[in-house]
Amino acid sequence: MNRLDRYIIGTVLALTGLVALALVTIYTLVVFISDIGETGKGQYGVLQVLEYSLLMVPSSLYILMPIVALLGALLGIGALARSSELTAMRASGVSMLRIGGATLVAGALLGGFGYVLGDWLGPSGERLANALRDDARGVRNALDRSLWLRDADNVLRIRQLIAEDHAKDVTVFRTGPDGRLVQVSTVEDARYVGDHWLMTGIKRTEFHDEGTKVVALDQIEITGSITPNVLKLFILEGDVLSVRGLYNLVRYLDDNKLDATKYRIWLWRKLVEPLTIMVMMLFAVPFVIGTMRDAGAGQRLLAGVMVGIVFYVLNKVSVSVGDLYQWPAPLAAGLPTATLAIIAVWRLRASR
Repeated sequence: MNRLDRYIIGTVLALTGLVALALVTIYTLVVFISDIGETGKGQYGVLQVLEYSLLMVPSSLYILMPIVALLGALLGIGALARSSELTAMRASGVSMLRIGGATLVAGALLGGFGYVLGDWLGPSGERLANALRDDARGVRNALDRSLWLRDADNVLRIRQLIAEDHAKDVTVFRTGPDGRLVQVSTVEDARYVGDHWLMTGIKRTEFHDEGTKVVALDQIEITGSITPNVLKLFILEGDVLSVRGLYNLVRYLDDNKLDATKYRIWLWRKLVEPLTIMVMMLFAVPFVIGTMRDAGAGQRLLAGVMVGIVFYVLNKVSVSVGDLYQWPAPLAAGLPTATLAIIAVWRLRASR
């Protein structure tokens, strides 16, 4: 990599940083305004809303990263074209593939930063923000829906998941080797202590060939694969789970022969995201030099926003269709990115 390549990379990253600052500022302002109406609930005031909005910045930037990459590359390459620097490069024998390669390196650096955002900073900030808001409002961190889990021959229904190590109103269904229901237990309270679940207030109904038998128990201890770490993954939304968290969740579902298609697609989306950022920046090079050669910054921004919206919609459609028709997770998560990459390389080679 020589000085020319570093200059292209620096120009593209500088404009990308400005775009990121502008979009994140607007996005954070929207979050602040939308949440300001929730003030007055408990101790949730303006300062708490401001802190919540700032903690959401890494997550917001991760959401906006693909369109930030596209707009930054459009403006960066456009600035080189507008100042005739790109023309001088082409006249001195610099090929379009080389310019695209330098832009791709900038995309790789931005993609690595995006991975850190999506796997660490974003989820951590969002969890802290939600905990801050819930604590200020005096809201318990309880699951608002019933949760069904399977552990070997046991199927659990949790009606109130207070925390990852505390549940109430739990029903445990146990099946026999032939799949028939042999026992149903209702549990008032369950807490994870040490390496096992301590369940209290149990009413157990056992099914036998000659009839049924009802037994009341004060407490029992249960061990198995359902740990607080597993429950914590179910409390969190898929978009704030890290790659490791999604992998552990998929492995748990696979081990218990449960459908992990949705979470497997989310996992692959996380893995494909850095490549998406790189492809977005590569796509901007022939886009600017070709159809947008004489366009101003405003026109490039508008074109970039339109391309970003179309790509976002196609990404959502691909994931939904893949989940519906049971496509392989890499195909469902990476089809729009692969299509855009093919178009970018084809246009780049055609314009050299």
